[in-house]
Amino acid sequence: MANVTLRSKKLAKGKLSLYLDFYPAIIHPKTGKPTRREFLKLKIFENPKNEIEREHNSTQIQLAEQIRAKRLMDLRNKEYGLKEHMDLDINFYNFFASIVEEYYNKGSKSNYHSWKSSLAYWEKYIGKSLNSKQLLPYHVEKYREFLLATKSLRNNEKKLTQNTASTYYKNFINVLKRAYKKKLLSSNLAEDAVYIKEEETYREYLTEEELQMLSKADCALPSLKRMAFFSVMTGLRFSDIHSLQWKNVVHDRSQGYYIKLKEEKTGNIQNHFIPDNAHALLIKEGTTEGKVFQNIKYSQITRPLKVWVDAAGIDKKISFHNFRHTYATLQISKGTSPYTLQKMLGHKHISTTEIYAKVMDREKIEASKKLNLDFDGL
Repeated sequence: MANVTLRSKKLAKGKLSLYLDFYPAIIHPKTGKPTRREFLKLKIFENPKNEIEREHNSTQIQLAEQIRAKRLMDLRNKEYGLKEHMDLDINFYNFFASIVEEYYNKGSKSNYHSWKSSLAYWEKYIGKSLNSKQLLPYHVEKYREFLLATKSLRNNEKKLTQNTASTYYKNFINVLKRAYKKKLLSSNLAEDAVYIKEEETYREYLTEEELQMLSKADCALPSLKRMAFFSVMTGLRFSDIHSLQWKNVVHDRSQGYYIKLKEEKTGNIQNHFIPDNAHALLIKEGTTEGKVFQNIKYSQITRPLKVWVDAAGIDKKISFHNFRHTYATLQISKGTSPYTLQKMLGHKHISTTEIYAKVMDREKIEASKKLNLDFDGL
């Protein structure tokens, strides 16, 4: 029966070179000659002197054992070929970077920037030189610990938030899954990876009274004001409103107005129904073809939005995305079920939508009003 044994060869300066010993001999694809050895380019200390050297030895031996097990399995399945495994020993950073570029080419800027940052933190953790053959469960676990403890690359005074770390780690696990599927890894390292749990965040929204205040306040960019209230009435993101074309705004007698929408973030395609007053806002923009909202970018709205909110007397930190949160919260308050709202918002998971149900829990509100007691002595 075929067998593969891990052995070592003595080198200079107190080091050992790890190699695999095959029985029976295999045919080397480059030379065409039989050979019993495959040197792994992995070195260990013959007599480790400290914890760092002992940890180095442990890591290298773990990796060598993984390769040995894979070679043995291939031999026994009669699928062994050295060339295949040489091709699989690729630079992991470069593979990660190729996936990031895929998101750039897809045109989703938000996803691209998230993936680009994930790659930047991987580089900060371990650099660019690690090959796929060298990647171990140890690296996967330590990278998780690194993300939870590291400082932000943008602001070295602040720690990376747990939710941001969670996103970057999810991206990394996705890379591991794809690498394993392409047979670039000896084992499925993603299988035992423990995801970083996201912290529940409070999603700021505007009340109906605050929306009235905002509608009466002057805004330096009239298009911004219409876009904001269009988001409140439809739940659409800035990216979807910004890219909205007149050819995709449809009306029929039975269903009213709707948008043939392909969401920029998720790629989902759906008919997104909108109320008549939301359509009236589009008409006020004064365009008739091409983009409804022209010549306005996200980078242009941050400062005018803050000034507008302050002018309305609203003491809340509001970004454009909070108008989408407002839509969701108002829908829940009016009795829309989370399952219906999930479809309207285009969420993949109901758990995302249920966050709004927690913010605006109608049953709790009604229950709290039942004890609105009036005591003469108080």
